Amino acid sequence: MLRDWCTWDADYHEIVQEIRRHLVRIAADRLPGAYTSVLMQGSGTFCVEATLGTVIPQDGKVLILANGAYGERMAQIAERLRIPHDVLRTEETVQPDPIQVDHALAADPSITHVALVHCETTTGILNPLEGIASIVRERDRRFIVDAMSSFGGIPMDIGQLGIDFLISSSNKCLQGVPGFGFVVARRSALEACGGRARSLALDLYDQWRTMEKERGKWRYTSPTHVVRAFAQALVELDEEGGVEARHARYQANHRELVHGMNRLGFSCLVPEELQSPIITSFLEPPAACGYTFSRFYADLKSRGFVIYPGKVSRASTFRIGTIGDVHPQTIRLLVQAVEECMTWERARNSPEPQSMYTES
Repeated sequence: MLRDWCTWDADYHEIVQEIRRHLVRIAADRLPGAYTSVLMQGSGTFCVEATLGTVIPQDGKVLILANGAYGERMAQIAERLRIPHDVLRTEETVQPDPIQVDHALAADPSITHVALVHCETTTGILNPLEGIASIVRERDRRFIVDAMSSFGGIPMDIGQLGIDFLISSSNKCLQGVPGFGFVVARRSALEACGGRARSLALDLYDQWRTMEKERGKWRYTSPTHVVRAFAQALVELDEEGGVEARHARYQANHRELVHGMNRLGFSCLVPEELQSPIITSFLEPPAACGYTFSRFYADLKSRGFVIYPGKVSRASTFRIGTIGDVHPQTIRLLVQAVEECMTWERARNSPEPQSMYTES
């Protein structure tokens, strides 16, 4: 990222083209000719909005499966863009039921698309991609998958699953830095989307057509340094052994984290059989014992670890991610830091009155 890159240069365009080819190889290795990819400036949400706003026709309708904040965000996008939609909601700790999806599609033939968040990082739950994909295929609908927090870290073949549009971003399991997202799309499905977009800047079809016609050129200024960093991140994925090897490391990170946190008395929000190896929600200790997230967060940050606040609406939680250039030995150091920060527990068990917190 220390070298400047010109958006007009052929060498930069070739970097973009190789990224596009590489993404298709990762996503649809068995049917590479049937799929294509397109990069889009902005965060992952920009790509979700670009996809929903471009691929669903004016007379179409999308069924959104929501069991967390990111499914609800898709519903909010559909509402804002005035896209006809239904929302099939389940509790945040419950997976969408493929049978309910089947019933919804059977009951409403006007539904043309189904949208699902694969790994719902509100909780860390992993939704049943294969089961829902099977129903969508049988009912002959288009399938949109937000794989923001799973693509590159959990093995999948979107051709085999029948996914039409897979959305992800540069800074999650592929371990780049933030700045752009991308869509891996069934070529025939994307080719049918010309003129549908409800936005100029977020016209996924026009972005793709420009990249195809002009061999890697973006319509508007691209995040050149982020793109170059992402190209390197893809090299590092291959060097690690591909998605399967990275998935194994993430699983090892998750096991180490849960084992260590359980030993310290923390409980997971989501049952293990539904849990992804991407991010884990833990129930917070009761405030009555002296715990506050803000101080816990600050204490951990001072020791070199940054965690996430909870997003669950019906429980007090915090979240810890296990992706990125993170290894089991890193997780062991994190658990050690958590133990050092548990001053509320020491205060509760101390026979002498003392402050609930000590200075970091």
